[in-house]
Amino acid sequence: MELQINTSERTRTIHNFWNHIHFHPTDAIEDDWGQRILNRIHEDGIAGTVRMYTMLEDVVTIAADGTLQYDFTENDIRMDYMVGKGFNLLLSYNYIPACIASDPNETSSQSKNTTRYKGKLIITSPPKDYALWEEICRVYTDHIVKRYGLPCVSKWYLQCYNEPDIPPYWMKNEPDMQKRAAEYCRLYDAFERGIRSVSEDLCIGGPTLAGHLDFFEYFLRHIRDNKRQLNFICFHTYGTSPSMINSKELPINAANSVDRIMKCSSLARQYGFGDCPLIIDEWGASSCGFFNMEECPELIFRENEVYSAYFIKMITLYEKLQLPIDKLMICLSGQHEMKTDFSGFRGFFTLNFYPKPIYNAYVLAAKLGSQKLAYTAAENDNLSVLPAISEDGRITVLLSYSSADFSEELPDLPLDIQFTGISSLREAKLWRIDREHANAYRAYERLGAPNQPTAKQICDITDTGTLTAESCSFKESLHLIMQNNSVALVEIC
Repeated sequence: MELQINTSERTRTIHNFWNHIHFHPTDAIEDDWGQRILNRIHEDGIAGTVRMYTMLEDVVTIAADGTLQYDFTENDIRMDYMVGKGFNLLLSYNYIPACIASDPNETSSQSKNTTRYKGKLIITSPPKDYALWEEICRVYTDHIVKRYGLPCVSKWYLQCYNEPDIPPYWMKNEPDMQKRAAEYCRLYDAFERGIRSVSEDLCIGGPTLAGHLDFFEYFLRHIRDNKRQLNFICFHTYGTSPSMINSKELPINAANSVDRIMKCSSLARQYGFGDCPLIIDEWGASSCGFFNMEECPELIFRENEVYSAYFIKMITLYEKLQLPIDKLMICLSGQHEMKTDFSGFRGFFTLNFYPKPIYNAYVLAAKLGSQKLAYTAAENDNLSVLPAISEDGRITVLLSYSSADFSEELPDLPLDIQFTGISSLREAKLWRIDREHANAYRAYERLGAPNQPTAKQICDITDTGTLTAESCSFKESLHLIMQNNSVALVEIC
């Protein structure tokens, strides 16, 4: 198959909406294992903005005289680290501290185990007094502005709560969606007042939905009719779920979330928020990052070349459709649940810190240039192509080859890439993610899937799982073979 790249024709600016993450659990940021992951993410430059929880339940208690008390020790350890690494932040103001909850016994774990990380639970009941929630939002915001400075914090995104449209996070015992939405709007109003009392220059948003459009519409109507501040809109998109994968009802497919994004965007325009940035602050090919192969054997795709192919196919599709996405954040949940290396949790690294193919795909996607180049190719629904050029003239071509649901065994695809506008001998780098390249899981398989790998095996798997570039010289065309469920990046300096 021939692919022709016109290096002289720039078609539009590419906004890198995809190199952002939600790091979970937030309280692993102060732990060695959490910082090891974040250090690598920082070194490889794959995340511009990182979402984290404020974990107000760790900050706020109440004194004997009824006044609120604040201990920012753990918060400051986490945020000092993140700010020190230069990450831009999206802060999710949650959860409800026990001391202000209307029912502190209304709890949820929303995890694989009976509790969350470090034995914690979520209180899902609303505050007993919204004035107390407003004060907490004000004091917390005032603290971070004083500690990190308004010029820094004004670049952050401050959002109200997490997935209030589903019972495990908000009003667990209330089945009526309208009542939950109305109560969340009270929560948002107090959140807005508390933050705006500190500064009008801060960026605030919501509703951080799991996906219920009726809840979303209720929220937008409330914001419009009451003239509340809304600087960005955030929601989550998961392509399917473990139960729907198991039942064969909805296999993984990079197009599964397109309809939801379009509907959310349409509703935003309908209520006058068409220019409001849309942030997908959690995405995954499947929901339930805290589930693994014990609940759904097919979640093995999170460990191998399928997930990297899915990611590149998805962002190429979103860019082609020009979906109005400002930021797209993979949710790295389940990381703390690992007991073995390749068990199907939704993270970037395994227990022995092997980089997964999905991580390597993020590294490659970060290399893409900022101007899209024109190209022509024969119609092939299985091949995704995103060619670009950077301001310094570096050319990149990002490729993904797979069937729609990644289950079909496609034949190898010979690909001849011809570059018009290049007439002299040039040096190129070829980066690959497939069964043989940058794939720790397949290296682990070839070693017999050892439960307790030796030091040498760990080194071998790590080396094989790490991205490496093949260098070559070419003049006008370059040849490569794409395997099934593979990713490639051609980089011409």
